[in-house]
Amino acid sequence: MSNDLLFDFTVDKEARKVFITREFAAELPLVWDAFTKAEFLDQWMAPAPMKAKTKYMNFEVGGKRFYAMIAPDGTEKWAIQRYNSITPKTNFQMSNAFADKDENPELPGSEWDYNFSERDGITTVKIMIYNESFERMERILEGFKLGFTASLHNLDALLATLSKK
Repeated sequence: MSNDLLFDFTVDKEARKVFITREFAAELPLVWDAFTKAEFLDQWMAPAPMKAKTKYMNFEVGGKRFYAMIAPDGTEKWAIQRYNSITPKTNFQMSNAFADKDENPELPGSEWDYNFSERDGITTVKIMIYNESFERMERILEGFKLGFTASLHNLDALLATLSKK
C-alpha cells in the first residue's frame, strides 16, 4: 500500500461500533467488484496463512453469502452474510454472523454498512460495523483488527494485479 493512502480504524466501544476508512489506488468499479463478487472475495478476504472459500453467494437484497475461513490444518470457521440493502457502486449493508457448517448462525452478530466513493482514481471505502453485543465486540476486536488489516493488504495486491489487466 502506498504510504499516502488513508487507512483509519477507530473503535467507539460505548456505541459498539467500529469505523474503518480505507483508500485504494484503483477505480471504483474494480473496488466494488472486489467487495461484492465471490471470485474476488476469496482471493483477499482471509489473512495469510488462512484461505477464504465461498460455498455460495447471492449478492442481491435478501441474498446471502455463506463462506469459511480455512486454517492451514483444515479447520473451517464459517460465517453467513445477509444483504439488506444495495445501491450499486455506492453502498451496501449486510448482517454478519459466525455459523456452523450447516448454516446455523451463532448469534449475536454484527451489522455492516459499506460506502464507496472515487476521486481522481482513488477509491475510498468507509465501513461502519455495529456489534449487537459489547462482549462479542470486546472478545474479537484485537484479532479482527489484525486480520482485517492483513486482508486489506491482500486486497491492495489483488487490485494492483487486476488494474494491470
